[in-house]
Order: sequence, then structure tokens, then C-alpha cells
Amino acid sequence: MVLPSSVLPDLAADKTQWRDWARERRRELLNADALPAISAAICAALLDFLDEHHLTRGVLAYHALPGEPDISALQDVVPLFTTRAVFRPTPSLTLHAWHSATERSRFGAMQPPRGSPEVPLTAISAVLLPGLAFDVQGRRLGYGGGFYDRLLQNWDVPTIGVTPAALLLPQVPAEAHDVPLNYVATEVGVRAAERTAQSS
Repeated sequence: MVLPSSVLPDLAADKTQWRDWARERRRELLNADALPAISAAICAALLDFLDEHHLTRGVLAYHALPGEPDISALQDVVPLFTTRAVFRPTPSLTLHAWHSATERSRFGAMQPPRGSPEVPLTAISAVLLPGLAFDVQGRRLGYGGGFYDRLLQNWDVPTIGVTPAALLLPQVPAEAHDVPLNYVATEVGVRAAERTAQSS
């Protein structure tokens, strides 16, 4: 049973319950009329932030799923790159040119076809991550595949979660392998993650 979106699950609840709750909150609050304006405001905030922090050389971004903020407008100003999910021998993400994403992944997002030319990590100055929800400590409630956590595990690059403000929460559940992000971007602006003794 999914809790009402006004009631957060218990922090000790299974992540599946949290994901169900976040999807329901997204459905209730972020209809097709509201999301374009939220996406535009997030893009404006991101452009200011990336420019101010000199992070415009190349940005790894995501092709939005339904209900996610669409950040594709950034491509008009910043060189964007995207990912392809690889499942064998170990689940991982490969990096590619943004415009090479021409097929649907099994998750429903656009991605480059198999065999597309890869780009090195050194081409990337910042990473923009989607998620079902985030918290103010920079923790991300993802979709359960762990792809981004593996990518970021040993990569020292600025990371920015992208979410509507309605899904930026005081706390979301986290496990030892979850990599906390440096910043979270909403339609209100980009904020640094609040590091505490518990989250560091």
C-alpha cells in the first residue's frame, strides 16, 4: 500500500516503499502542465551555477523519463554527454555524445545504441543525475539499479542531483554503497549538500 504523498515513509522502511511513495508524489504534484515551467527554471539555475563554477567544458546529463525535469535545453549552451547502461559482465554506464542517444533503453530513457563511440571521463566537468527523490544531505533515491553509484565510486567530479523542490526531502534512506552528491538543483536554485557527521 502506498502512503499518501503528504506522509513520508519511515526511514527504516524498505527502499521499494520509498520508491512507490516518490512515484505517487510525483504523479500527484507534477502534472504535464507544471513540469515544463519547473524544467525551464531548473535549467536556468543550472546554467548560472555551471557558469559561475567554470563547469561548462562538458556535462554528463540524462534523457528525462516521464515525470523527470527535462534538462535537454542545456545543450544549446553547454556541451552535453549521456550514458548507456551495460549489463554484462558487470552492470555499468558508458559515456557518449548527447546526440547519439537514438534508441530506448529497457528503462524507457533514450540512450546511444550498442557500439556507439565512447568519451573518456576527462571530457566531463560535472554530472547531472536524475532520481525519484533527494535529500538536503545530497543523498539520492534512485531507481534501484546502482548504475550511477558504480560510475561515481572512484571518480572525483562535481555531482548535481536534479529534482523538483517537492521531492527534495529532509532525509531519504541510504546504504553504504550510495554515493552522496555535492549539490541538488531545483526550480528554486542549486544548493550545496549539507554535510553532517552522519552523512560524511
